[in-house]
Parts: sequence; C-alpha cells; structure tokens
Amino acid sequence: MRSPDEYRRGAGPLIARIELTPVFVPFQEFVVDAMSQAGGLGMAIPAEEPWLGGDFVICRLVAEDGTTGVGEAFLWLPETGAIPEQVIAIIEHSLGAYALGRSPFDFESILHHMEVNATRNEVAKGLIDMACYDLMGRLSGQPVCELIGGRQLEEVPLAALIPLMSPEAMSVVARWFGADGWGTFRCKLGAGAEEDVRIMEAVRDASGAGSRLRVDYNQAYTVPEAIRAIRAIEPLGIDVAEQPVGAFDFTGMAEVQRSVSTPLMAHEGCFSLADVETLHALGAIGVVGINSDRPGGMTYALRAVDFAERNGMGVVLHNQPLGIASAWQVHLAAARFGSLGHDIELFGHVMLSDDLIVEPIDYSGGTASVPEGAGWGVELDLDALDNHATGATVVIDSC
Repeated sequence: MRSPDEYRRGAGPLIARIELTPVFVPFQEFVVDAMSQAGGLGMAIPAEEPWLGGDFVICRLVAEDGTTGVGEAFLWLPETGAIPEQVIAIIEHSLGAYALGRSPFDFESILHHMEVNATRNEVAKGLIDMACYDLMGRLSGQPVCELIGGRQLEEVPLAALIPLMSPEAMSVVARWFGADGWGTFRCKLGAGAEEDVRIMEAVRDASGAGSRLRVDYNQAYTVPEAIRAIRAIEPLGIDVAEQPVGAFDFTGMAEVQRSVSTPLMAHEGCFSLADVETLHALGAIGVVGINSDRPGGMTYALRAVDFAERNGMGVVLHNQPLGIASAWQVHLAAARFGSLGHDIELFGHVMLSDDLIVEPIDYSGGTASVPEGAGWGVELDLDALDNHATGATVVIDSC
C-alpha cells in the first residue's frame, strides 16, 4: 500500500464513478410505540407529519481500480429541509463534477470547488467528503481514525437517548440502560418547566448520582420559558441543554445562555461551520453539536472540533444513523475523544430496523467498539441496500 502522502502527490487511482441510492429504513415497532406517547415523535419538536423511519442517501465513490468508499446522509424535512432526491440531484448536476477524476486524497480541493460553485447544501457536500475518507482508508489500508490523528481508545463510551414520555416511563428506560453499563443519558424535555423537573428528578434517581445528564428541548420554549425551565433543573446537574428555543433564533439562544449556567448546544438551526462560529461569537452556545451531516462530512467536523477546543467548548457527537455513519462517528470519536469532553450518542442501531452493514458494530456494555479494518471498517450490505432503496441508483461517471 502507498502512503497517504504518495496518493496526495498524484499516485494511485482516481474517482471514476459516483453511485447514489435513496433509502428509507423504518423504525422498529417498539420505537414507534414509545414515540406515540408524545404525539408520535417522542420529543417536543413542532412537526405535524408522522415520523416512522429514516430517509437516507447512500453514496459510493468508485475508484479506477474498483476500490469503493461509502458515505451516508440522513435527511428529515422538519430539520434538514430536503429529501433524498434533492441531495442526489445537486450532486448529479453540480457537485459530483468536482470529485470525478480526482484523488480522494485531494478532499480539501474537492471541498473548496464544491463550496465556491454551490452555496449551502452542506449535507450533499458532506456526503461526498465522507465517502472520500472511506476511500482514502481503503486505498491506503488504514482505518480512518489513523488518518485523522490516531486512535486514542478502542471503545467509545455512549450516551443513551430517552424519549419524552411520562416521568415514570423515562425513569424505567434510564434504569434499564444504566444496568447495561451506560453512564450518560440525554433526556427529551419540553412539556413545561414543572413536568421537566419531575422527569429529571425521576431520571436522576433512576440513573444514580454518578451519571451524566444532558437534555434536549427541540425548540419547545420561548426565551423566558427556556430560562425558567433550565434554571429549574440545574440543581440536578445538567451537562448540556440542547436547542431550548427556535432553530434560527440565534439572539434568543444568546439571551438564554447569558441567563443560565448550563452550556447550551444548537442543533436544528446549526448546519455549517459558519453557524457554529456565529453562535459562538454571539455567546449563544457552550457546546458544539456535530454529526456526519452537520456541519457536513469529516473535514468540517474536524474543523469544528478544533474550533471548539480552541475556544474552550465541549463537543457532542450524536445522531441516529445507519451503520456507515455510525462507523464515521466512532472513528471521529476514537481519534479526537480527548477533545470532546462528552460521551457520544449513537442510536440508529436501537431505533432503526436495519443498519445496512454486513457485520454490526459492537455496542455492548454502553460502548461502541472501533470497527477493525481499512476505511470505516464496515461493509455496506448490498442486498439490504436493494431492499430498502426507494428509487433507482443514480450513476455519475466521467464518460
């Protein structure tokens, strides 16, 4: 195998083909049942359409020698504002041209050309970037975590997600996860300050004094309501409060952050590195939230981690992805865990009925083991891909 530096000097196969497949994977039945207790979503986000599963785009970058790198993007209209067909279309008609005929090791140049020729579309750009890292790993024979700084640990500690239900039900879920070794819990809140307190008291009692708690309001409150609600639960010891006010109310987030001790994290309104930098400049966040789609791919995720560390902020990696993006998150956490300050949250393997990879990641004991092997260390299950595809695979090549 050649070294990454040799590939950057132009040796090795170039990207010859891009394959894009739209996918829908339904939630497991018990997840739908649990979410039905809070209007069908298990959280306070103001969406009216039922949420029954995940829409995704799977991207395969195929090199001249047949080596393939895989990426995955998660889409949900109430948050992402796009459907798989839109992501595929922007890659087919614009972004793909800047990857074809290039080495994946030219990812910085590929990203630059995508940025200057098409504004926004972070999810689509990140999808290509993500697949570049898998392809780089497979061509050089190295796990991605070794390409981005080196593995710091073999097993990444996880945070458990508890949907918005009654205090009694949420405490039962917390006790179950705690018995399995989980030490961090993210609780969905937003049913009112008094109910939030009852929930968090029940979860704290169930999870124990040594557990770490974070909360997610999913935009449930006005600024005064958010201040009151967060202050009410702060005596219970809260690591992070996520998106207490509207997604794009950056100044409202800043007002809340000035009024509470708990560090805030933006999610629904934070898609780009520029969003992260602006929120920080306003004093609106104390923690940076990252997943494979926000701020978009591995390159921007690494920049966001570095930005957070330079500015004294923690980082939360979280999402409910399929197996490819789960491996992405585990590799990032394994290489940069000392910079995060928080356990990561991966819940796709719990929520979704399939992960679309041949061998599942080991999630035993409240941790995720770093997959072994080159690239992400996991293999896309092509039969499962076909079973869950919602349309034909779009192929873009250099011919």
